Amino acid sequence: MTKKIFDRNEVYVGRDFGAVTCDITPDLIATYIAGTGDDNPWYRGDSPLGGPIAPALILHSAVYQTLAWYLPNIYGNLHARQEWEVFAPVMVGERLTTRSVIIDRYLKRDREYVVNEVLVGNASGQIVSRSRTHQSFLIPDQAKAGFVVDRAREKDSSRSFKIGERGGDPIGAPMRKITDDMCMAFSGPARNYHNDKQMAVQLGFPEIVVQGMLSVCLVAEMMTRRFGLGFLYGGKLDLRLVNVLWGNDVTGPKGLIVGRRPEGIRSRAEVEAWCDKADGTKTVVGSASAIEL
Repeated sequence: MTKKIFDRNEVYVGRDFGAVTCDITPDLIATYIAGTGDDNPWYRGDSPLGGPIAPALILHSAVYQTLAWYLPNIYGNLHARQEWEVFAPVMVGERLTTRSVIIDRYLKRDREYVVNEVLVGNASGQIVSRSRTHQSFLIPDQAKAGFVVDRAREKDSSRSFKIGERGGDPIGAPMRKITDDMCMAFSGPARNYHNDKQMAVQLGFPEIVVQGMLSVCLVAEMMTRRFGLGFLYGGKLDLRLVNVLWGNDVTGPKGLIVGRRPEGIRSRAEVEAWCDKADGTKTVVGSASAIEL
């Protein structure tokens, strides 16, 4: 009999949360569109693959199906970084299986980070995507009175990020107001600090904190519109969530194609990617790439 090393509730590297199946239904697509505003015609009609294709990040919140990987002090916790690799498109009607495991824990300034990796496979066993979510938690003795993050924080000079200043081919997508209804569709139906102001205040925030994955999905929308199947067959994202997107803020993704490199018989386009608020505040900064088909 193997000796038990970890307590069953311990948040340890290697903890596996098992497999969960999910059917990619038209209703799920409709909920995604309502939550993001991304209404690509491929999602509900004909596509280059002969039928509706699901958004690349259709299972954007699979990592949050259980919060057992969170540290005990959830006051002021924030989504800090998101990595994503897309290996194959998913057709509407498919059944997918997700499996998540804690792959890292680390300290950075006054926060502790837990990294959860999710692998998504289809019915034939093919891995169609892999994501790594970095969630940050206040170290208990660093907790402070009042709001952990407020609107004034993003105006601080230390929250200014230089990106998009190099030469390159610009890409983008429309700016959108992130309404309460969008927050509920994206982060509901249960009420939480991503769709309910009262619950946000209880966790140290003055307003609804728009779920970080929504901005990540907006970048994926931009990449899909620009590169089509080249993103769905080989897209990559590595994004840092640097300022909070609040409920009813206006935001949108932007990018610059800053280089290309060979990848087999094709090339991979390298993109600087970010999301701006209407006043120019950057909420997400990082990189993305896609195969050019």
